[in-house]
Amino acid sequence: MKSNRPVNLSMGQVLDVNLKSPVAIASILHRLSGVIVFLLVPVLLWILDKSLSSPEGFAQVQAVFDSFIVRFVVWVFVAGLIYHLIGGIKHLFADLGVAEELQSGRIAATISLILSAIGIVAAFVWIVL
Repeated sequence: MKSNRPVNLSMGQVLDVNLKSPVAIASILHRLSGVIVFLLVPVLLWILDKSLSSPEGFAQVQAVFDSFIVRFVVWVFVAGLIYHLIGGIKHLFADLGVAEELQSGRIAATISLILSAIGIVAAFVWIVL
């Protein structure tokens, strides 16, 4: 008799199955982008507060933005926002009944990945370079 008990898969087996599906990739990246945005919001709010506190604070923030590392961190935040926004819009459409089926869901996930990649590359050129 075949057992219907759950089977514990190794991380390699889980990734092997999930990395073949654009829907799974989009879902994992949506969660990751949410964590990135959540963790970087306090840093960017502090930078905003510093820049608005006084003319000297603004000059300090301007000087800090000459650093590649700071611009890269800002780009990571913007990239997370772009991906999370596009993924969120895809989820809103799915909640409305659009692209709920397997094939249309795959197409919607692929489109959201492509649009996000275009936006993230454009943000990299604008912020970092």
